[in-house]
Amino acid sequence: MSRLRITMGCWDYDRVAALRSGEVAVDGVDLNFLAQPVEETFFRMLRHQEFDVAEMSLSSYVVSLTRENPPFIAIPIFPSRFFRHSCIFVSSRSGIRTPGDLVGKRIGVPEYQMTAPVWIRGILADEYGVAPDSVQHWTGGEEQPGREEKLKLNLPERFRIKAIGPRQTLSQMLADGEIDALFTARSPSTFHTRPQDVLRLFPNYPEVERDYYRRTQVFPIMHTLVIRREVYDSNRWLAQSLYKAFAQAQRKAYDDLHQTAALKTMLPWLTAHVEETERELGGDWWPYGFAANRHVLETFLRYHHAQGLSPAGLTPEALFAPEALESFVI
Repeated sequence: MSRLRITMGCWDYDRVAALRSGEVAVDGVDLNFLAQPVEETFFRMLRHQEFDVAEMSLSSYVVSLTRENPPFIAIPIFPSRFFRHSCIFVSSRSGIRTPGDLVGKRIGVPEYQMTAPVWIRGILADEYGVAPDSVQHWTGGEEQPGREEKLKLNLPERFRIKAIGPRQTLSQMLADGEIDALFTARSPSTFHTRPQDVLRLFPNYPEVERDYYRRTQVFPIMHTLVIRREVYDSNRWLAQSLYKAFAQAQRKAYDDLHQTAALKTMLPWLTAHVEETERELGGDWWPYGFAANRHVLETFLRYHHAQGLSPAGLTPEALFAPEALESFVI
């Protein structure tokens, strides 16, 4: 009996390792797993739709839903989550010491619609009163010149966005004081090479992020899993098959993190870290599925709309294939 041949682009996380190795199979599927950096997967999927299934920026996916004939449909699998207080970097020349000092400043972002800056801007607005339209946004390559938005944006005029020069990089501009801060997913290289010039806004970010979670119960979702629309339309069963396989692979990763006979990662205090994480976030601290993530998705969609990236009224249910929103019970 023939199986559906599927090519998937995704980074090689611990929670997908069993899928990549073939230890966990996708029902009815012959899976060709391409492990590659997230930026490459996003670019190739959004520009050229090269893969049948792919990990995708949550923000880019939501933007794609606003286009005519949306090319993708997601399932509630979230390969990447990240507390982003650690990802706000400031120039030592900027005079920025507190979040409120960001108002009126020049803020670098690799792309305005990137998921990480969407969360950062939303958190700064909710927690510190820094409105997204109270700063200047400078977009471009963080480490290499020439980066552009992967999706064309049509933003309200109140958002001030300017592209940096064709030979400039945000990392260098931050260290030189040409921009005042950087909201990003990757630490800029100058944070390590010029530590006197590039600082974190929240040097005590683990404490700040724990406090944020205790008050909000939000562990920010960065990426979801999407299927090309024509593949999904021809194989509606695929959504549930993928969901089941990803959940099974994740359970294997959870089990590995709890092993104490021998450590499977090179972290000497892994056991203590796992125990602390469970105390703070619970036993399933990286939940998949719709119901457990509704409040996080509602928060994200509120931020996304407030930043001019999507229309009002978009609901979490509208993001996902209906076949993956629930499963059978006995």
